[in-house]
Amino acid sequence: MQIGEVADRTALSLRTIRYYEEVGLVPPSARTQGGFRLYTEQDVERLLLVRRMKPLDFSIDEMRDLLGVLDDLDRPELTSTERRDRVDRLVMYRQVAETRVEALRSQLEIAEQFAESLREQSTGRSSAGRTRSAEPARPTPLRDSRF
Repeated sequence: MQIGEVADRTALSLRTIRYYEEVGLVPPSARTQGGFRLYTEQDVERLLLVRRMKPLDFSIDEMRDLLGVLDDLDRPELTSTERRDRVDRLVMYRQVAETRVEALRSQLEIAEQFAESLREQSTGRSSAGRTRSAEPARPTPLRDSRF
């Protein structure tokens, strides 16, 4: 399949897919005589895996290494020592992913608490459940904490 269909199926932009090719994460399986990229179902699955790693802040090098580990584990000629090494690295990546997921859950909980407080304020209810005065509150300017 061509890159446009892959972009639709993966919800990745053409630019992102080309970038992943450029850095060696997901090269197309083939090209047409006219130079158009052609992708397989396996390529699409690989792009989806990369897309799932992105929110967990895996670096390009970490993604490349993890994809290599997964590729190696599919090789039947891997020795038992090599297989144990790859499984150990896979376990390490799983632990990193689980830690990062937990951090994201904590951030999401904080964000949900903030959104709830805004809902309460916008409906005229305080967090203690008391009705606030009928006078509308003046919006407070948002400030960026980075400055």
